[in-house]
This record gives sequence, C-alpha cells and structure tokens, in this order.
Amino acid sequence: MQREVYRIDKPGSIDQLHRKKEMLRPPENDEVTIEVGAIGLNFADVFSVYGLYSATPKGSFIPGLEFSGKIVKIGANVKDFEVGDLVFGVTRFGAYATHLNISEKTIFLLPKDWTMQDGASFAVQALTAYYALIPLGQVKAGDHVLVHSAAGGVGIMAGHIIQKKKAIAIGLVGDSRKFSILKEVGYDYFLTRSPNFKEEMRKILLGAPLKIVLECLGGRYFHDSYELLAPMGRLVTYGSANFTPSQSFRNWFSIVYSYLTRPKIDPLSMISDNKSVLGFNLIWLWNEIDELRKHFSELMMLSLPKQTIGHEFSFDSMHDALRTMQSGQSIGKIVINVP
Repeated sequence: MQREVYRIDKPGSIDQLHRKKEMLRPPENDEVTIEVGAIGLNFADVFSVYGLYSATPKGSFIPGLEFSGKIVKIGANVKDFEVGDLVFGVTRFGAYATHLNISEKTIFLLPKDWTMQDGASFAVQALTAYYALIPLGQVKAGDHVLVHSAAGGVGIMAGHIIQKKKAIAIGLVGDSRKFSILKEVGYDYFLTRSPNFKEEMRKILLGAPLKIVLECLGGRYFHDSYELLAPMGRLVTYGSANFTPSQSFRNWFSIVYSYLTRPKIDPLSMISDNKSVLGFNLIWLWNEIDELRKHFSELMMLSLPKQTIGHEFSFDSMHDALRTMQSGQSIGKIVINVP
C-alpha cells in the first residue's frame, strides 16, 4: 500500500520536515492498518523536529504521537477489532501519515458521539493531565491546584479533572484574552504570567495551602511555584516550554542559556520544607502497554468532556500547524485533518 508521510531525516528545523510517498508493509499478526482521518499535535512534536526531545528516534523518523481513523486491514491474530472500525490511538512517533500500522493494544474504539477530530485530540493530553493529577498528584476534594499553561490542551483537560475531583482550579496563562476559555472549562481563578505572580497567587490563596502544581514552563515560574507550595505539596513537571525554539532554526546560544539557568532544587531543602517534585514523560508508558491501558481505562471512567479543539489545519498545511504550536498562542488542541 502506498501512503504519504511527513518525514524528517535531519532534525533542526520545521523546514527539514518533508512530505514523501512511500510503501507501507502489510500489518503484522497483532497489528491493524489505519487509514488516518485526523492527527493530534503536541509540544513533543515541535521538540522532536528540532532535535531537542530525548525520546526521538535516531536517524530518519516520522513525528506524531496520536491519531484517529478507520481500520482497513487486520493481522491474523487480531481479535478485538474488525475492518471498518473507527478508532483512535497513540503511537511512539509515526502519526504524521495517511496510513499506519499499529498494535491493536494501543488503539481504542471511537465513541459514537465523537468525530475523528475529537479522537485525535484526546488521548495524549488527557492522559498527561490524568497521570499528573491522580497517580502522581493524588488530588482530592478541596485541594488548591495551580495549572501552568491552563488554556493549552493539557491545561483544559486538567481543569475538567480538577472539577470532577471537587478541587479548586487556578489557571496560569500568558495572555488575559485566554481567560474566557478558562471560565468555560470551569477554572475557579485565573491569572497571567507577570512579575507579580507570587503576590497575585497569595491573594487568591488567602492563606489556604497550595497542594499541587502542574508545571510545564520551566524558568522562574517553576521556582516561584515551588516556593508557593505548602508543606506536603507536590509540584508535577511534565515539560519545559521555556526551551521552545522561537525561530525557524535551533538557536544554540538561547538553548544553552536556558539550560544553564534552569531551576535547581536542593534535595536537602525539599526534606526540610516537606515538598515534592515529580517529573514524568508520558511517552515511556508506550513501552508499558498493560500500564498504559490500565490508566486509560481509569481516565475514561471519569467521563470527561471532549477536548477543546482550537485550531484545525489540512494535511497540506503541516508546517503552518507546527508553527502555530511553536508560537505558544494556541488554545486547546491543534488537529490536522487527513488527507
């Protein structure tokens, strides 16, 4: 079967991502072949294209972590799916394609009231928010929870989970124009990144303990959020948007400066302050399929609303979509419609 993909042979720039035609082998015994209907973009896509993501495959690779589509072929041992089933799923790279082969263990039936776009926009960011808040953050009713980049895809899903757990959601964004989406999601409080961040947070908290922080920025906001944490509080970090390239190429001076000035926490102070920092990279769950499916099942039991889709692009406009993601000005999920 012939397919079209976006492949990068030498990371370093979005311009290095090239559209190509290539042959796709038949599915192996435990695989299905998907005719892709939509692709979900994530910040990891930008970092992998620039060669700044440690999990990126060596050599030539196809970016992309999540997709939705229709099964057009099944392997000999596939029992839970049939040709024609509409599904969504995750992959450890390879989603920027019109067709792909994938293990049946990393796909899920598309709910009847979901579109292809809904399916491609859900899994990675919802799982990230769930894993940060529940297994790691152990959120419970009444907890004050600060979410960085609250108008992004993870932030929106985090807001829904915090509501489900009857905790108190505080959203941090870079622009007050994003307050309207936080209000729709159900955030209790919202504020913008500013030199007065800590003072504004203290006014919101009014002496209440800040129990959980979902942190994805790095830099001073990591440090300030850690200072604001109450004893027994948890800061869960899952990204570092501070390293996002702002140009069409890797600016090594900027990258090295951000690395050398990254926040550092003294383990001895963590003990005396009784605070925790937990870091994770969701893509490593792709290697633990049973664990991935367990967490995904528990996530679906929360019956969360569908993801907010802020931007849609055609498959032809992949570069424009990545630049929108790179800009940091997007709201919710960016989805690519295929073909």
